[in-house]
Amino acid sequence: MMAGGRVHSILEYFTEDDGYKCGYCKGSSSSYSNGMWAHTMSVQDYEDLIDRGWRRSGMYVYKPTMNRTCCPQYTIRCHALDFKLSKSSKKVLKKMARFLSKGEVAKGTDVEPMDSHSEDAGIDHRAVPCNSEVNVDIEKPLKIVSLEELPESAEIQENPQPDAASEKGEPGQKHASSETNVSTGSLKCTPKPGRGADPNKPPCRKAKVIRREMKLTKLLQKQQQKEMADISQYQEPSSSNPHPHPLQHHATQANKPKSLEEFISESLTPDAAHKLEVRLVRSSPPNPQFKATFQESYQIYKRYQMTIHKDPPDKATEYQVKLVPVSFDDPDFIESFNQSAALYAKYQMAVHHDSSDECNESQAENPTDGPPSGYGSFHQQYWLDGKIIAVGVIDILPHCISSVYLYYDPGYAFLSLGVYSALREIAFTTQLQKTAPNIRYYYMGFYIHSCPKMKYKGQYHPSDLLCPETYAWVPIEKCWTKLDQSKYSRLNEDINAEDENSFRDLGRVLVLYKNAVMPYSIYQRRKKGRADDEAAVRQYASLVGQTCAERMLLYRS
Repeated sequence: MMAGGRVHSILEYFTEDDGYKCGYCKGSSSSYSNGMWAHTMSVQDYEDLIDRGWRRSGMYVYKPTMNRTCCPQYTIRCHALDFKLSKSSKKVLKKMARFLSKGEVAKGTDVEPMDSHSEDAGIDHRAVPCNSEVNVDIEKPLKIVSLEELPESAEIQENPQPDAASEKGEPGQKHASSETNVSTGSLKCTPKPGRGADPNKPPCRKAKVIRREMKLTKLLQKQQQKEMADISQYQEPSSSNPHPHPLQHHATQANKPKSLEEFISESLTPDAAHKLEVRLVRSSPPNPQFKATFQESYQIYKRYQMTIHKDPPDKATEYQVKLVPVSFDDPDFIESFNQSAALYAKYQMAVHHDSSDECNESQAENPTDGPPSGYGSFHQQYWLDGKIIAVGVIDILPHCISSVYLYYDPGYAFLSLGVYSALREIAFTTQLQKTAPNIRYYYMGFYIHSCPKMKYKGQYHPSDLLCPETYAWVPIEKCWTKLDQSKYSRLNEDINAEDENSFRDLGRVLVLYKNAVMPYSIYQRRKKGRADDEAAVRQYASLVGQTCAERMLLYRS
């Protein structure tokens, strides 16, 4: 993802339509998607694409064929500003806080599986290789592998434990189970004297009943304490204080649950046993800090892939984690690309009546009202006591943070870094919103209702799913009934709603042909029309939508 200067999305669309192995249900050739290779991609174009169900895996951008694929993948986003912590999320935050403050490692901590997220962002997804000779030697920023998040830890339900008296029995009595075995094999008889429950002792009760009563007692005690506090702090009118103030407001403040930010800040105290720091470094183009820490980050990625995903040592290559540096050294390319950019700006101003400022991609990628870091691709490095233990790959887009991938040191899996990093990224979204008011959402990739290990994303509230037909956002709670009935569903409840950005005019699709930008109608006249080409361009435009089709450059040879 390019972050500024000479930002034109140049895409190469592929029309291959064969099925491939599904990473979720493991079907041999039941997964279908459309894809294109992004030679460059602007942040606005990518945001518009993910709002139409697209997602990137490295430089390859793909869109599941929802009504055909075996495991439909619905784009999901979380309302970061209204985020509500679940019980399991609080457990992860508290576990991290205990480790940082006291060095405490919980015994018997279950290590949560990490592989479900990587499949979400393209592992086991067949990317079509790009063999074309595009004469555009520019930055190729979409190079990081995939999203890796942790599913929220499943909440453990306590099994009711039998009462101690019923388990051990009274002295001199046989165990209840032996009594049952005897009775089933013999005729009924009158119980002998001394057998049965002791009338002088209270009857046995189930453990869950006792726990319920204890919980009710605690709630009543808290209510009484609250009422006493209100009475004791209520001031009678006097000459010095003529207006008494009942402390209802203070009681409300005291009962307000902790926010996500409060949980995080409480764990980062100066006197803690361990120091955790999250650093944001730009990965496209790579800044000096990214370059200086790349080898350390790569070694963590390699251990992660080998341990969690069982990759062989030679599979986790630097190519997968490293972004290709900026390269504008070719004088011929610079001249031709500048001419193409000038033509593009001229076309936008003449045909679409855009202003010159709107055609200045440098301003579009780094606007004055944007975040201090600017937009683009970044790494969030998690430094523990001076060394990197995890790296979260994110895209900062005009209206959201899009989580791409997470990899971590397997030695710290007990900290549930997938969930913790997701919570930190949600907190980071709310932090950016203070300086960039348009940033309000946290995109989590795909939600797959038919795959049990991918349904965990629905636990982040409040969240929306993207309707695959109208591309409108629908609260996830309204989607569950439909998805229970059918894996693929039109989520929008308005039967009259349509795709407002649907493809309308093939002639206005922009193409890049011989380093020149032109509408498809002019390209057709130059090429004298090709039936197979027109069908491919029509399919491309219908999938990306009319807005992106008129703004992005479709490469034609």
